[in-house]
This record gives sequence, C-alpha cells and structure tokens, in this order.
Amino acid sequence: MDIIWEIIIGFLVGLVARALMPGSQSLGLIMTTLLGVVGSLIATHLGVAVGIYEAGSSARFIGSVVGAMIVLFVYGLIAKKK
Repeated sequence: MDIIWEIIIGFLVGLVARALMPGSQSLGLIMTTLLGVVGSLIATHLGVAVGIYEAGSSARFIGSVVGAMIVLFVYGLIAKKK
C-alpha cells in the first residue's frame, strides 16, 4: 500500500513541479509521475539524512517538490542534448 501512496504523491509532486518550472515541458502523465517519484524519493531521503526535517513531517512535500524540480531541470538538460 505504501508504494501506491508514493506513486500518488509522486504524481502530485510532479504536477506541482511542472507548474512551478518556467518554460514548457512536453511530458506525459507517466513521465511526470516518474520524475515526481524520483525527485520525491531523493529529496525525502536526503532531507532526513541531513537532518533538515523528520521522516513524518509535512515539510517533506516541499522538499519533494524542490527535488522533483531539480530532477525535471536535469531531465530537460539531458533531453536537449539528444
């Protein structure tokens, strides 16, 4: 059941990250979800490891959005080169 919540939260985080990023991203729903999940997982684990926030805090969502924006930015740089 946790994996389903991670996918749902990742999708929401991906949508928020796409809305906040300048420019147009031509990503589908699956790619938005994947980038959101990856950004969310990386930001959550990094934030907890560094001690920025605790595992159950609501600040994880903000950290997840920032992580997804970074992943989206890196993906955009890689996609431009191809």
